[in-house]
Amino acid sequence: MLPSEIQPGQFQSYPPEGRQLAARNAALLEQLPPVFLPLLLKEIIVYDWKFPAEREDLDRQLAYLDSLAPADRQRLLAGFAALKISPELQNQDWVNQPARFGEDLAAYLWATHQIDAFRAASLDYVQKVDAARPKEPLPMRRLGIVVVGQGVSETHYPLFRKLRKQGVYFSQVNPDDGVRVLLDAVAARAGAHPVPFAHWYIDGGAPEADRQGVIRVSYGGLAAVRTALLDKMQRAIQSGIGGPEALRTMLAELRPEDLGMSGSASEAVLDRFQISVLTEGSGTQIFSTIFVQWAAREAWRRAQPLTLFARYAPRQRQRPMNELIADHGDDRQVPDPEGSLIDADMGAFYTWLNQQRLADAERSSFLVWFEGHQQALAISPALPRGTESASAIDLMALVEQIA
Repeated sequence: MLPSEIQPGQFQSYPPEGRQLAARNAALLEQLPPVFLPLLLKEIIVYDWKFPAEREDLDRQLAYLDSLAPADRQRLLAGFAALKISPELQNQDWVNQPARFGEDLAAYLWATHQIDAFRAASLDYVQKVDAARPKEPLPMRRLGIVVVGQGVSETHYPLFRKLRKQGVYFSQVNPDDGVRVLLDAVAARAGAHPVPFAHWYIDGGAPEADRQGVIRVSYGGLAAVRTALLDKMQRAIQSGIGGPEALRTMLAELRPEDLGMSGSASEAVLDRFQISVLTEGSGTQIFSTIFVQWAAREAWRRAQPLTLFARYAPRQRQRPMNELIADHGDDRQVPDPEGSLIDADMGAFYTWLNQQRLADAERSSFLVWFEGHQQALAISPALPRGTESASAIDLMALVEQIA
């Protein structure tokens, strides 16, 4: 089927809000190139489960495309229109299964040596769309906080090496009740700017108590969901379903209710986010450190929050992957605090990098603290780079100084 053959009634399988969005824009959609349209439908079909920031981005994108004269739209999408696809791809049910089309398209573009042209077209498109629809300034400076080293009494590992040139290394931080202090700071920011999904707390272990207005996601809180998921993965592998591609497809089609989550409308957006972290991330089901790193990455990318607090906890010791999947419920899971500290230190660096990809990054602030200890590193426009401070300071004062 070609885009010009699309009819509004073909979106009946979409969730309500996505269906309405596609139907409202049917006249625009039928004018888009055959490679580009299914990729746009991949976003529209999950519109109901997107965060506010994602919805705003997609709404603006559609409005911008619709505002262009036909000739200008053709020039904008010329790179996509020039790509050639096979009749098999074109005849797929890409209206109802755009995600599967996207996976097959990627493989086809690699096989036909068109992937570089696709990347160039995508980059050109994103740059032009972003330039045409600048975002509003943030209501407050974006703040990322990462806590590492839970359970480590001492270490000789040189912490924060990759971040030190970006900010100030503090060696005399008061660690008393530090996690509570930092969570209270996050809650205070949520109270000052109570925007949905704008303030996050991600924990690699058993989470602290809820804070008003703060989204909480934790590895420990998803124990039952992770067990159900690993059971499904184990059965799929044992059944010989067809290799990693088939396993990936099976994971992508899982719904929250398939893994014992409520499936209620009020929790749908967060439930879908948590399922995506567990099914799209490699090792997020097994290692708490990977879970925290991936969840923080996806929260930055998708929800684009004003505040993100990620706390690492000890992961289990590494063993062969087949053993880790098969033995996920037994007592052979031995924690590795020292190894987890090294993982978390690198994870903190990646969390900062992902924060830098967001709007207004030049004004953002970042703090990483060695839990229970006096070492911390802070990055802020208000602080010099590549320096050290041996002055005594408590965590609340440090947060206030950078945020």
